[in-house]
Amino acid sequence: MADDKSKTDGRDRSRVSGSEPYEVEYFSQKHGLSAQQARDLIAEVGNDRERLDAAAGKLIGERGKA
Repeated sequence: MADDKSKTDGRDRSRVSGSEPYEVEYFSQKHGLSAQQARDLIAEVGNDRERLDAAAGKLIGERGKA
């Protein structure tokens, strides 16, 4: 069945909500971070998904070098 394009909701997939546990959990698992590291990153960088993905990549890269 095709999606009804007239029925849209207010969600913004380009943002990560630090106050929603399922979003923090998904983001932390995606990047191999702890939930606290994910929350800290969201607080530091903001909730823009692209910027968070880039920052998590840098964090993982730095962790891999140590």
